[in-house]
Amino acid sequence: MIVFRSILFNTVFYANLIAQMIVMTPAYFLLPRKKAYVVAKNWARSNHWLFAKIVGTTFAIEGLENMPAGNCIIAPKHQSFWDTYGLLPWLDDPFYILKRELTWIPLFGWYLKKQRMVPVNRSARGKVMAAVMERAKQELQRERQLIIYPEGTRRPPGAPPEYKYGIARLYRDLQVPVVPVVMHPGLFWPRRKFIRYPGHFKVRILPPVLPGMEPDAFLAHLIDVMERQSDRLLIETVAANPTLPLPETARRRLAELAERPDPLSSAPRVE
Repeated sequence: MIVFRSILFNTVFYANLIAQMIVMTPAYFLLPRKKAYVVAKNWARSNHWLFAKIVGTTFAIEGLENMPAGNCIIAPKHQSFWDTYGLLPWLDDPFYILKRELTWIPLFGWYLKKQRMVPVNRSARGKVMAAVMERAKQELQRERQLIIYPEGTRRPPGAPPEYKYGIARLYRDLQVPVVPVVMHPGLFWPRRKFIRYPGHFKVRILPPVLPGMEPDAFLAHLIDVMERQSDRLLIETVAANPTLPLPETARRRLAELAERPDPLSSAPRVE
């Protein structure tokens, strides 16, 4: 049954994406940029509904009160494709720094350009990266929220963290609050797999880190906070979903935590 529901969900998910982009294109490109964001947010809501009705996967968001009004950097854990759109309905005017190749995709890339996403050549250095930073500053001055994944790419649940120094540079140069977000949708929507598992997970928005710290101290603090809370949420999520098949990385991390006198106050792991 899980395999059948997964196939059905994946089919409907991509059909929904294509259909909504085509049907909503006239409204999307005629509306002012920020008002047009309702199209993407409604698409995200429809995906949440499909995930719940077809697969049986639901979620709850905790800590919305920690989201600052106005501009900020949102720094979520990244495990799954779900992470890329999951929070959109609850954000005012988010934007991403993303690989430029995404903007080359017909229609989808036009949607990204309409929302003034910031494309980057990941192999670029120097002046190109300075231009990306300047674009990010311009968007933040419009009271927008920059979504950036501190580890850069998707990581399996429970895997040792691989935080990139780029988040510290953004914190230093952009001078806005950074909001850590932990979650484990990768337990239900694993990366690079078609299978989808039923259950319930939480998205936990943590208190913002205000500007003013030295970049190295900020990065150490961010890793400490996010890894402690990620471990805590992993334990809670597995306890709430006792029949959920776990990836090896999650099983290994849970075993490590079980060996500690107080697993919920475990030290963060840094590679």
